Amino acid sequence: MASPSLPTAPSAYHTTLLTAQDCREHVHLIIGSNPLAASRVSQSLTVGAKPILIAPVESDMTLIAADSQHNQKRELHHSLANYISSGALTHLDRHFTDEDLTRLGRSEVDNVVDAVFVTEHDQSLAERVSALCKRKRIPVNVLDNPALCSFSLLSVHVDGPLQIGVTTNGRGCKLASRIRREVASALPKGLGAACARLGDVRRRIITEDAEARTAAESAIAAAVNEGVDDSIDQSATFNKLVTELDVQAEAAKTRRMRWLAQVCEYWPLKKLVEITDDDVESILKAYPGFSSDNSSASPQPVSPGAVSEGGTSTTTTTASNGRIGRIFLAGSGPGHPDLLTRATYKAIQSADLILADKLVPSGVLDMIPRRTPVSIARKFPGNADRAQEELLEQALEGVRAGKTVLRLKQGDPFIYGRGGEEVAFFREHGLGDRVVVLPGITSSLSAPLFAGIPATQRDVSDQVLICTGTGKKGKPPVPPEYVGSRTVVFLMALHRIGGLVKELTARLEEVDGVAEVQEKQRTLWPLDTPCAVIERATCPDQRVIRTTLRYVEQAIEQEGSRPPGLLVVGRACEVLYTPKQEGQPWVVEDGQFKDLDFEESLGLSLDSTSGVAHTGAA
Repeated sequence: MASPSLPTAPSAYHTTLLTAQDCREHVHLIIGSNPLAASRVSQSLTVGAKPILIAPVESDMTLIAADSQHNQKRELHHSLANYISSGALTHLDRHFTDEDLTRLGRSEVDNVVDAVFVTEHDQSLAERVSALCKRKRIPVNVLDNPALCSFSLLSVHVDGPLQIGVTTNGRGCKLASRIRREVASALPKGLGAACARLGDVRRRIITEDAEARTAAESAIAAAVNEGVDDSIDQSATFNKLVTELDVQAEAAKTRRMRWLAQVCEYWPLKKLVEITDDDVESILKAYPGFSSDNSSASPQPVSPGAVSEGGTSTTTTTASNGRIGRIFLAGSGPGHPDLLTRATYKAIQSADLILADKLVPSGVLDMIPRRTPVSIARKFPGNADRAQEELLEQALEGVRAGKTVLRLKQGDPFIYGRGGEEVAFFREHGLGDRVVVLPGITSSLSAPLFAGIPATQRDVSDQVLICTGTGKKGKPPVPPEYVGSRTVVFLMALHRIGGLVKELTARLEEVDGVAEVQEKQRTLWPLDTPCAVIERATCPDQRVIRTTLRYVEQAIEQEGSRPPGLLVVGRACEVLYTPKQEGQPWVVEDGQFKDLDFEESLGLSLDSTSGVAHTGAA
């Protein structure tokens, strides 16, 4: 739909565009002879660049007096001397000249250098070099002078291919270093190796599956692979449902890539670190890629425990003493571990085997004792039913072996958690009396709360409706009619947000019989109805997008997806929130969830000035 081009509100602070450069074979010009110059040389060499040092020094490395600061010759730092003697660093024993910028670079870029670092406290020289570089569009970095810099270096944590950079944008390099250390210390050991392993798996899948693809099929795969741009969040169709027809056709050709994308998005980092090469081989065999022989094949069963914490498979056995175990079906709440019930926490601590859904957050999984084997559901679009069967099969094996099995779900097991289906399954297998269901705090009510949205409010909303945005086998459910005093929460809807909005705001085209009469009488939703997208509720990276039905599809497409998420629609969305920027189509609040620190607060802040917020332009 056509929409106005609206300005984006300016940020409270000036921020920079963070990029990652491939500097292999680049020429870096470094001016100076001090320890910082040595550090810049080391950084250049580490990324594969070719540093050239310009610094006048005496042959005996002594400091001499000079008539002026420009002609002063300084002592060469010992690290620089070592780099020069080893041949890793080219040293020009003279002062900088303007022609150096266009004579010392690579021939393929007309001998222009790729970057310049000024490491000396010489204001006149710094201003001169900066002006020249900016005029020639050469990136330049000047010591302790942000105004003269066109780029700055971040405080970086490096672990194999994983790099994490932090900047305060010139407001304190020591603080950036501290933040970087804190972030790095919170990461599991071996995460860099895990990134390398999963990257190798990705390349392997692409290579193997591409051998059997036509050009048209490669275009389909490209849409699923979505490149390697780290700046792009998951697309709005990341969790798009795969129907049976899809599985039999195009989707089967990208099954393994979908599985890998889901693993990287949902599995806890500690779990990713523990994946071994044997685990990868097991899963790739279980979910074969596309070929002329298996393009329509269904995924084969995976041996239980193939990627469990213990890394060992189990077989169907009966306890030697004849004892039948128990099954706890428990909800883990919306995400934050402090929102677990005491009963579920006790079940986590006492279980012999834990079978967790992929949406159970890492904070909850971290509570599991290391001795307890854990299997995470391998649910991804096109494999949800098979993955559910795998977990139920493992549960049967465990309980028949006398074990206490915990089926751990997100939210509440009976609110769109297939909990009732699982209870019925165990009853069919004669284990109904061995099942205990434990409630959890459902995200359908707690997520709005932590986003500052009261589901009910006198004179605004006197009823709450919880719906699914996706019906069985991917069919759209019957849309609820508009009731002005109702708050509606849609689960499993963001991957098809465009279709849902259309169904709410326009008449359905294909309805028959009684349904056709009801459809004609259904009250449609106004496009200006307030709504909010709440993603990863109660997690540190919780995000809220506040908008209306008119713009919600555009907002999700532009801001990307951060699953799991839900949609809240109704006037309650604006009870405690008033947009600051009139006319802005949407506002994004990122990182405003405060941890449940009971010494300071309960985590719910209705002050929209906290955290990070920005507005979107349609």
